[in-house]
Amino acid sequence: MTTTTSSGLLQLTIGMLLLVTTAQAADESVKWICTSTDLCVIDQASNIGDVKRFESQNDCRLSCGRYGAIWPMPTGDCNLSNERIRFDPWKVRFNVVAPDAASTQYMRESNRIFLSNILKECIRNCSLPSSKEVYVKTTVSTNSLVLDWGTNETYQLSLRTTDMATFVDVKAQTVYGARHALETLSNLITGSKNNGLVMVKAARVRDGPIYPHRGLLLDTARNYMPLKVISRVLDGMAASKLNVLHWHVVDTQSFPLEITRVPELQQFGAYHPDLVYSRTDTQNMVRYARLRGIRIIIEIDGPSHAGNGWQWGPMSGLGNMAVCVNQQPWRSYCIEPPCGQLNPLNENMYGIMKEIYEDLVEVNAPEETIHMGGDEVFIPCWNRTEEITRRMHDTGFDLSLRSFYKLWAEFHQKNLDSWDNVTQRQYATRNQVPKSVILWSSHLTDPEIITEHLPKERYIIQTWVESDKTLNNDLLLKGYRIIVSTKDAWYLDHGFWGRTEYHNWKKVYDNRMEVHPLVLGGEVCMWSEFVDQTSVESRIWPRAGAAAERLWANPKLSSLLVQTRFLRYRERLLSRGIRSDAVIPKWCVLNEGQCL
Repeated sequence: MTTTTSSGLLQLTIGMLLLVTTAQAADESVKWICTSTDLCVIDQASNIGDVKRFESQNDCRLSCGRYGAIWPMPTGDCNLSNERIRFDPWKVRFNVVAPDAASTQYMRESNRIFLSNILKECIRNCSLPSSKEVYVKTTVSTNSLVLDWGTNETYQLSLRTTDMATFVDVKAQTVYGARHALETLSNLITGSKNNGLVMVKAARVRDGPIYPHRGLLLDTARNYMPLKVISRVLDGMAASKLNVLHWHVVDTQSFPLEITRVPELQQFGAYHPDLVYSRTDTQNMVRYARLRGIRIIIEIDGPSHAGNGWQWGPMSGLGNMAVCVNQQPWRSYCIEPPCGQLNPLNENMYGIMKEIYEDLVEVNAPEETIHMGGDEVFIPCWNRTEEITRRMHDTGFDLSLRSFYKLWAEFHQKNLDSWDNVTQRQYATRNQVPKSVILWSSHLTDPEIITEHLPKERYIIQTWVESDKTLNNDLLLKGYRIIVSTKDAWYLDHGFWGRTEYHNWKKVYDNRMEVHPLVLGGEVCMWSEFVDQTSVESRIWPRAGAAAERLWANPKLSSLLVQTRFLRYRERLLSRGIRSDAVIPKWCVLNEGQCL
């Protein structure tokens, strides 16, 4: 005879409940309700009286809680009906009212993307011949296609249903705000256990972002990422209303970007002739991103993080444009192998940099700026290079740290002069001031010396320090604009090398931002030393989405209070073919509130 303890009985009972509850979730006869604590639970287990019942958990989630299933949360009014309509997505009719042909075409493309996204929500046959038509009218008041830190991304969305049809009215100043409205509308729709799709019967949303810079850094230099992978990353960004892809496309390891004026860069720098982003590839990527409300800011790092791709200078009569390239032992020449640093005393190198800028201006949007890198300069590399130390002595420099910092600052100033020369025709014709460029925080951006080297009118500083450091506030006090990439929360590569710690989505979400006119926003960073095309998507998603809500709304809520909405957001990414990592067991998804 077997004796069962009370503890064993409890475990057995819990196990039975798990199995039954999971099975119930798949049962078409089961109904779901939204509790007073904004949890979607199975009605049969709730013992709650006469309340609105829904056909599925996702159906319930559409209006359970103030923001339903909308991610990121709206910053203005948000009213969602508990009533539903079922509709056939092929009966959605679009009407665009825009000032000119270009903005009209943009919205037509946005409508196409919206329809494609909601079709992916279909569980069964999306066709529903008996459904009413859905009329989506989008009104854009300006014809500007400029996407920068001054772009208005706000929108208003209203949805109402009559006996005849459902009417969706979108109003926005720009096509980008209107695009965000369609993204929100897709969050008000889910699949049905029957044919067709389910949508809230009525809604009103007023929304707009807190920060104009909501970014994701993607490093494709350490490990090459195919265009199809980058496109899916852009799809995930669009679903999250992130609006900047910071493309770290070149580094010491490789230079896979085609520069038509200087083909030697990719010839000597790419891992393989097939592993190159051609000029056409870049142009297509910029267009693909722009249709999803995303800028692409290309980073050409320097003076450090530059080696392979630059080593052909001597054989072309241009001298050593980079030094310390692939030197060993690497710890004597750089932070991370392989080593390489641009030669700040070789004028030919600056000529090549100018040609790079000329190419980038032609392939990117006219208003776009550039990221010039500028971090992790390893002074011993320069100090161990005889041609640099000799030239420094010849030109009146000593070999003090202060002299090397001055040399470093002159490198940035000369490249800024080249950038201005390349772009001056654009801002001269538009009566605009020269474009600011972006640099990483470094020893040169130390608040004690930054004003000696980097004028605040020209340089935006992207900080990558821990959350307890004072650098952000120190730079703000000196009048510098900043982009925040909190190292101990928003570095998505952490936890896979050295003594770094993995940051789960809650840590990412709870990284609070300061609201300040000089804080442009922030970026989560996906460095690729330890990821490639097989793993990069799941390393990014859904954690980058947690940062997306922080940058869109900077909510006062903690991650614990948004978990159910976040889990629905993750499922939406999966439905769109984005390989989003799991963050919780499926049982916890189905049993909201039981795993907090």
